[in-house]
Amino acid sequence: LCVCAVRSVDRFGKSHPSDTMTTIASIAVRSSRLSSAIVGAFGGKSTSWIHPQAVSSRRFISNSTVKAMRFVQFRTAATGEKQRLGVLSEDGTQVCDISDRYEGDLITLIRSGVSLDEVKASAAKAAPLKVDSVELLAPVTNPQKILCVGLNYSGHCEEQNKPIPKEPMFFSKYATTIVGPHDDVIAHKISDQIDWEVELAVIIGKKAKSVAKANAMDYVFGYTVAQDISARDWQKQRNGGQFLIGKSMDTFCPLGPAAVHKSLVKDPHQLAIKCSVNGVEKQNGSTSELIFRIDDIIARVTESITLLPGDVILTGTPAGVGMHRKPAEFLKPGDVIDSEIEGLGKIKNKVVADS
Repeated sequence: LCVCAVRSVDRFGKSHPSDTMTTIASIAVRSSRLSSAIVGAFGGKSTSWIHPQAVSSRRFISNSTVKAMRFVQFRTAATGEKQRLGVLSEDGTQVCDISDRYEGDLITLIRSGVSLDEVKASAAKAAPLKVDSVELLAPVTNPQKILCVGLNYSGHCEEQNKPIPKEPMFFSKYATTIVGPHDDVIAHKISDQIDWEVELAVIIGKKAKSVAKANAMDYVFGYTVAQDISARDWQKQRNGGQFLIGKSMDTFCPLGPAAVHKSLVKDPHQLAIKCSVNGVEKQNGSTSELIFRIDDIIARVTESITLLPGDVILTGTPAGVGMHRKPAEFLKPGDVIDSEIEGLGKIKNKVVADS
């Protein structure tokens, strides 16, 4: 089960139809060789824009087509600003609108506890839209909490000459940082040290308080790709050394392309994770390097903080961030950040000047 959100025009009035199909294809296959799978799926050809009201030649999608369900939220020219809830077909080429049956966003659906088999049946009866007619939003758009773990990869500790921590370092980001997998990241005027951090994000599936480590994974709904964009000057030198401003500027948390249900991820601690800027690889690691694993993180957090359905946990970043390169490197307007995690997909975000 993969979950994502889609829309027709981004927050800056631009559309990215080819990125939408490419991203959907990358999550429709379960392979570490995502790019090869995408080329194979589409015969090496790029996809073309289809009018938002276009639908497939078939009236309905069969049950077999939606057996590996991927929820989506989407907007089209036909629906305007109204966000719709849907399900992707297994091959990632069609979106079934189930909004008339299930109102609200993804978090509302998770909280409802509805049977996935029931949703599958509803999706199989829905008239599909071509996926080229929609554009991805973040898979989770308004979580109550975004919690983050710092210094959680051994290589990231080594690159800044810091010892392996004995307990996790937690901080937070505001929900207003969230943007979609193809949305722009703002290079805010108040910072000239904006940096990248690709991260595995965990989406919580049910209320969690005082959870034992042995049971912690039962509270996970799924996973997605995240970029913990960071203004290093505000994180390190300004604001009294507190992380909040440096981590919580608008657009500083791209998410997507989908929230992949945990049933499709055999081991979240064995996933390749990488990031490139302008096509140049900057980070290349594995979630096997996590110092504090997901079950440990959830158990420690819920000792004092209640996690709710839809809450997001960013689990840390591997070595290769710009701040610790020699010389240091920082993002500037025009740069393009590609972030990818094995089996979860890829997000692409352009850095733009502050208006």
